[in-house]
Amino acid sequence: MGKVSRLGNSLYTGERSIDFVGRKWLWYAISGLIVALAVLGLGVKGLNYGIEFTGGTQYKVTIDSGATQKDADDVREAVGNLGIQNADAPVVSTSGNNSVLIQTEELTDEESTEVNQAIIDTLGVTQQDISQDQIGASWGDEVKNRAILGLVVFLVLVMLFIWAYFREWKMSVAGIVALAHDVIITVGVYALSGFEVTPATVTGLLTILGFSLYDTVVVFDKIRENTKNLRSSRTTYARAANLAVNQTLVRSINTSVVALIPVGAILYVSAVQLGASSLKDLALALFVGMAAGAYSSIFIATPLLVHLKSGESEVLLAERRQKARDKRTVDPYAAVPVFTDDMAVEDDPDARRERGGVLVDDDDYDEDDRATRPSADPEAMGRGRTVPTSQRPVGRSSSSGRQQPTRAPKSKRK
Repeated sequence: MGKVSRLGNSLYTGERSIDFVGRKWLWYAISGLIVALAVLGLGVKGLNYGIEFTGGTQYKVTIDSGATQKDADDVREAVGNLGIQNADAPVVSTSGNNSVLIQTEELTDEESTEVNQAIIDTLGVTQQDISQDQIGASWGDEVKNRAILGLVVFLVLVMLFIWAYFREWKMSVAGIVALAHDVIITVGVYALSGFEVTPATVTGLLTILGFSLYDTVVVFDKIRENTKNLRSSRTTYARAANLAVNQTLVRSINTSVVALIPVGAILYVSAVQLGASSLKDLALALFVGMAAGAYSSIFIATPLLVHLKSGESEVLLAERRQKARDKRTVDPYAAVPVFTDDMAVEDDPDARRERGGVLVDDDDYDEDDRATRPSADPEAMGRGRTVPTSQRPVGRSSSSGRQQPTRAPKSKRK
């Protein structure tokens, strides 16, 4: 068995445990710092919207000999070096086998003529091979509005699903907070990196919501299984939830790594090899969102759920029972009071019982403790010994200070 397998087995059985729940304030601080940086990036730099959202000019060039990635790179460099402010970072990509698309911000007639000439000189085509279109911002606004509507509907359905499946509204709240955490971080990375926001970005953003929710639901399902009966399991809600996170930790890591490797490869190829393309926008949203989703399902959702349930009566009672058990385990005489002359007399001697040398309240007992507790031996009678059951009538004898068996005549013996 490999090291990873042994680690996963020890985490699942509880032999080794990472305290995710107990360090919740550390995870809250780390997430708060990341979210603050994301919000700061949104406020200071803002998002770099593509021409689908802001409007612009699109050129479609038809090349009879076939369009290659080299043609797209050459056109991007030629147009970017023209010194036109709205065309210094054109979006250039191949479309099919014989076309190249060039997208810029809105240009004047003189600037558009200059861009046309640069395309003709670079690709060796004629004016008839170039088609020019104006892209309005209305289509981008419609995409943005529909994306916001889809996000709201998705969040509402998620809350209803989690509440219906787990019968626990606090799990819904924890799941929504984790989703919001992932979305804010992803959008903040776009603002800080300056990547262009396109319809592909919106698609990737909506996709990561499902991935983040999947991880969270898997962990919550294990928590529900571990906390089904806290009294019989003789543990606390926090310990059972922390065990659930440890039991699903290896699975979460494996799933995330397997998903991030191909997405990272797509991001590298699209950003480094292909330059500006819609694949880059989609891959960045997926990569950041998947990483943030794996983090939030472990470090945010579960500790927040335990925090929300910490005030429930059943959870508090389990904590009291566990503290009593821990006290008996560490030092069985720690709770024995020191006698003083002014010590108060216990009104109800049955209210506190002695167990293992420790006086504990009745509330600290659970039903299993009472069921498994052995019954007391009958008290000794007579002179320091247990009197056996009498086999014959016992009568008075003048020769002894205690009762003696009466010996009946042989004829009357049975």
